[in-house]
Amino acid sequence: MTIVAYLPERGVIDISGLDRVGFLQGLVSNDVTKTRPGACIWAALLTPQGRYRAEMFIFATDSSLLLDAPREAIADIIARLSRFKLRSKVTLTDRSPDFAVHAAWDGDVDSESAIAAPDPRLPTAGTRIIAPHKLPNATKSSAYRAHRVQLGLPDHADLEPDKTLPVEAGFGELHGIDWNKGCYMGQELTARTRYRGLIKRRLIPIDAASILPPSGRITAGDRDVGDLRTAAGQRGLAFLRLDALDQPLRIGTLAITPALPDWLTLSAASEKAPA
Repeated sequence: MTIVAYLPERGVIDISGLDRVGFLQGLVSNDVTKTRPGACIWAALLTPQGRYRAEMFIFATDSSLLLDAPREAIADIIARLSRFKLRSKVTLTDRSPDFAVHAAWDGDVDSESAIAAPDPRLPTAGTRIIAPHKLPNATKSSAYRAHRVQLGLPDHADLEPDKTLPVEAGFGELHGIDWNKGCYMGQELTARTRYRGLIKRRLIPIDAASILPPSGRITAGDRDVGDLRTAAGQRGLAFLRLDALDQPLRIGTLAITPALPDWLTLSAASEKAPA
């Protein structure tokens, strides 16, 4: 049976105007030209230093691009993008009051009167939906949180603005970066990080024998090696040092175990990154 979850923590930015695709193409990590009705992309907005600021799903309509983005980051996204408008013929508008963002999985979706596309990260992730109102029988966003945590999918809540590198959070494996597109903000450091393999930590699912706390420091012996970012029952998402993955790990007195998903790739260079 299809599960549909309403995501009130997500909002919508409308980018309209003749130059909308070219404008956004030079600012986000994925190829905006691949958007079309029925197909969205997932992308990151980075700082010039290649650090994370926000993630978004980008949809295309006949007249605009719609960005399904973290509601708390929308004002910052619009402000940052607006700095680069110059003479571009684009208009950026917060349309969050006009739309309701949903995620659906485990079945087909009736997208009549809504804008829908498969979640581009994983086939099992389901469908992203932008609707003019909350859909009937939609469940709470906590159901979606458990679903994405089970799959190891990152969200704005897991990431640290101005600190996280997109490669650390799985944007490479989860189709959030187009490695062949031209320049975009933060592209140089992102490419260098990938090709040099100098990654010391990753966002990784973890399992515990009992309910995880909402957050907490992760230790290996007397050494801090990571922190829990999101918990959903006995599974969570945590940033962990790669050199600690084979060591006994704890959050307080609770033992935890890394649960690497099939899609996640740990390169030899990353695993041997210096301390």
